[in-house]
Amino acid sequence: MSVPGLPTLRVALLGYGVVGSEVGRLLAVEADDLALRCGANLELTGVAVRHPAGRDFRGVPVTTDPASLIPGADIVVELMGGIDPARELILDAIGHGAAVVTANKALLAQDGPTLYEAADKAGVDLYYEAAVAGAIPIVRAMRESLAGDTVTRVLGIVNGTTNYVLDHMTRDGLPYGEAVRRAQELGYAEADPTADVEGFDAASKAAILASIGFHTRVGIGDVYREGITGVTPEDIATARAGGYVVKPLAVIERVREAGGADSGVIARVHPALVPAAHPLASVREAYNAVFVEAEAAGQLMFYGPGAGGRPTSSAVVGDIVAAARGRVSGHPGPGESKYAALPALGVGRATTRYQLRLKVADRPGVLAGVARLFAEQGISINEVRQRSLDPATAGDGLADLVIITHVATDDALRTTVSRLAELDPVAAVTSVFRVEGL
Repeated sequence: MSVPGLPTLRVALLGYGVVGSEVGRLLAVEADDLALRCGANLELTGVAVRHPAGRDFRGVPVTTDPASLIPGADIVVELMGGIDPARELILDAIGHGAAVVTANKALLAQDGPTLYEAADKAGVDLYYEAAVAGAIPIVRAMRESLAGDTVTRVLGIVNGTTNYVLDHMTRDGLPYGEAVRRAQELGYAEADPTADVEGFDAASKAAILASIGFHTRVGIGDVYREGITGVTPEDIATARAGGYVVKPLAVIERVREAGGADSGVIARVHPALVPAAHPLASVREAYNAVFVEAEAAGQLMFYGPGAGGRPTSSAVVGDIVAAARGRVSGHPGPGESKYAALPALGVGRATTRYQLRLKVADRPGVLAGVARLFAEQGISINEVRQRSLDPATAGDGLADLVIITHVATDDALRTTVSRLAELDPVAAVTSVFRVEGL
């Protein structure tokens, strides 16, 4: 079906997995409504897949050669993932004058500038809403709605798999391995979950958000990354006892000197403690949530499903409509904004609060010695909790010491941890967590 009187735009779909097949379905089922929304009929002219046998493509031509679909296409949708051949295919599409829609966060985080510059030079659109947080319209909000404001900080859960794992470790008391297995059974985690649990996926998204929010180029190599593999049930229990929840966070912030001048951007992803009363603490299952702090708008929260075929396809088709509108009007949408050119700073410059858990000798004077070492590094202690450990499991005469600091730099904290490990009464520095959202 097509709407009479409207022009036709040819759409090539590269990739037909969970997301791609849902995009194909929406283009077919919602064809008339989409045509009226964007001012043109969208004709899906071909689908590229690796293994087409036994699959339903709704009568659309299928090929195993994605490059063959690019000539003549008005909009190319890249949902193959990975770096190569996706990069060359996108550049080829841009070179042929096609608008591009992609969900490829890894490619954008690694080599986004090459794609942005090519699209700008060719005068075509490059849209990538689905690359960050699935259906949540965070990219468009930061790139367009907040274009007149100054973003100062972004704090959020941008990986549904790790949120699912930590959520079920918290609510069900599951050990890490069992929580990962359940995520795999539900399709939230891959057979090899490394990209999620080691923070690579979240780091790619953090790089994209940092680049948009702070009008500067931030690559995945600029993002500090820690995974969740070291989080234990004991860490979960200690957090709960202190009124906190462990969450997998991306934290992106503008650093300013005392006089107010910008000095750079810090992007980091890691498990962190957030107060149980904070909205991020209540984000369950595989959902995502992103807080954006801006000078005029204040705090904004974006919440919704961060993965899955249907939610992600919503973002992809939204980008297709935007690209089609630009094609019909002859006016491309917003391109890359990099005028600020702020340097990406190391995590050592980051400032936040910390929770340290130590295994120490349970005798007088130990706490005083530990507190003295913190003071020597200029770190103020906000809270201390101590309990004796069971000799049958931890050894005789040991205590669990939990310390919450006031705000300090990451560099100062790392030096403190190194020196604590050298103290005779300290048997082990069991864990260190950043505390966010206070």
